[in-house]
Amino acid sequence: MHDLLTSLQGLPPLLIYVIAAIVVAGETAVIFGLLVPGEATLLLIGFLAYAGTLRLVPALLVMILAAVIGDTLAYRAGQRHGPRLRAGRLGARVGHERWSRADAMLGRLGGRGVLTARWVAFARTLVPRLAGAARMPYRRFAPWNLAGVVTWVGGSVLAGNLAGESYETVSRLLGRATGAVLVLVAALVAVVLAGRWLGRNPDPVRALASRAAGLRPVRWLSGRYGVLFFLLAMHVGPAWTLLINLVAGLLLLFVAGFAIAWVLGAVVRHSGLAVLDGAIADWFADRRTPGAVDVTLAVVSALRGSSLIVLVAVVAAVLAWRNRPWRADLLSVVGTVGAFVPLVVLAVVVDLAGPAAGGPDGRGSALFPAQNAVVAASLCTLAWLSSRRARWPVAVAAWTAAAAGVVGIVGARLYLGLSTASGSATAVLLGVAWTALFMVAWATRDKAVGGDPAEPAPVALRADA
Repeated sequence: MHDLLTSLQGLPPLLIYVIAAIVVAGETAVIFGLLVPGEATLLLIGFLAYAGTLRLVPALLVMILAAVIGDTLAYRAGQRHGPRLRAGRLGARVGHERWSRADAMLGRLGGRGVLTARWVAFARTLVPRLAGAARMPYRRFAPWNLAGVVTWVGGSVLAGNLAGESYETVSRLLGRATGAVLVLVAALVAVVLAGRWLGRNPDPVRALASRAAGLRPVRWLSGRYGVLFFLLAMHVGPAWTLLINLVAGLLLLFVAGFAIAWVLGAVVRHSGLAVLDGAIADWFADRRTPGAVDVTLAVVSALRGSSLIVLVAVVAAVLAWRNRPWRADLLSVVGTVGAFVPLVVLAVVVDLAGPAAGGPDGRGSALFPAQNAVVAASLCTLAWLSSRRARWPVAVAAWTAAAAGVVGIVGARLYLGLSTASGSATAVLLGVAWTALFMVAWATRDKAVGGDPAEPAPVALRADA
């Protein structure tokens, strides 16, 4: 490997750019790209930029342009020859399983699948062709694809650049990173499925209890002590029943939160991202100045998780007051006036989950525990609440502000040395996934009732009335 790097450093930069661009574009432009080491090439470009052979910014721009061109050619090929290629001998060599997995990703996620595919080795070669064959409009394909290209190319080149002399270590860990991405995609799909189930069962405790009632031991208890249960239910009353259901629902949310935190923590820990923690921390430390530290610390102190939770509570209360009717179940409570409740649950979960979800010491600092996770979830919740009935410019502005806030707080904590890169990634993923769970649930509930679930259901009139 050392001999290869020495040989490459002796080549003209223009020739390196051309060869690397052909490799990166060819990974998706031709079906044989399944065998092309695109990620390793980008890491190598980053290392050569670190060594001074190439310049970092031109290298990034050239690689991004090459990847976009390759994906565009693949998309056009899918439009023209997609079905024939898939049915042919070459498509058979790709394998039915790979085609099916890429197909499922695109069908399930749409444009988001195009973005996700950029991070999965086989998918980034196949998905652009599937998008073209499925007649996905190019104006929809292009922005999602560009977002995936920028993040994948930028992340890979910067990883190689930051790794420096540890390039060989990063290259060796690349396979683990790809596997971690696959697990992450599976985890996010599980979050979406859980959200859809919650949307179809807005009172999860009752839904689980009704299923448990069909079990043989429960049927035996009901048959033997049914009268006692009935008398007990009569004394409880509807108000206490709702309270018990909400408390039991919150316990379910705690369990779900711990499960998501554990999975995402395991994904990041085994992805090899931690190998960059030291390099990233040193990079920020070299640029730390007393004046900038004071300003950054003020920003971190202002964007405390506890303050944002209070802000979410106020916004949710105002919106609930403007749209007063709501149903007496868990989802309606946490989707309207109680939108702050999942954030409190998340804060407790990440505080108990340990170092995987927080900063270097698990709590990061004397500020609100696991600030990155709570801030990410709070800002996403605020964007969701404010854009639910708004026009698309307002929605775009709200989500853009939320993204900028998350990037700002993560960058500020990294600058101050309060978080590691791997810990920040875990925390932000947890906060976003936690918010996505309730967004999917609310959207599913909305479709199920044929309108805004906060509105009262219409009373059905009898035909003989």
